[in-house]
Amino acid sequence: MIKIHPELVYPTRQVTMGSILFSITADMAKSSKLVAAKRGKVLLVRRRSDGLWMFPGGRKRARESDKDCLRREIKEELPKLKLGRISLWKEVTARNKRSGRKMSDAIFIAKGAKGRLAIGDKHEIDRAVWQKPRGIRLTPTSRYIRDRLFPRKRG
Repeated sequence: MIKIHPELVYPTRQVTMGSILFSITADMAKSSKLVAAKRGKVLLVRRRSDGLWMFPGGRKRARESDKDCLRREIKEELPKLKLGRISLWKEVTARNKRSGRKMSDAIFIAKGAKGRLAIGDKHEIDRAVWQKPRGIRLTPTSRYIRDRLFPRKRG
């Protein structure tokens, strides 16, 4: 017999097997983000809604892997960009200290991203640039990523 301790289960999805009902914790991130860098600059896109800059990516769909989510989002946002090989850098689950909002992101690194930065989804984003990661208004999640991957040089 299976004994379930409610305090140890974080129900996100329920699966029925015969007459037994299990609650499964979703281990995968809710969003995927891309960090592509070349010549000291990173790829950033600007949200149309508030003008904040962010690393490209977006929310996962049902039954979509983190990597598939990223590839789909990049194809939608920047259809001319070719990613090449991507690898998972880190899965981030944290709470934004300012807003209290939870982050749940799979962060991928692309080596050798190339192609024209043509905007595909003009309702969501209005610009894409290769930009130095400092001195620009970033979303909280993108600030978190930037601060860990590109820490300030002290001197």
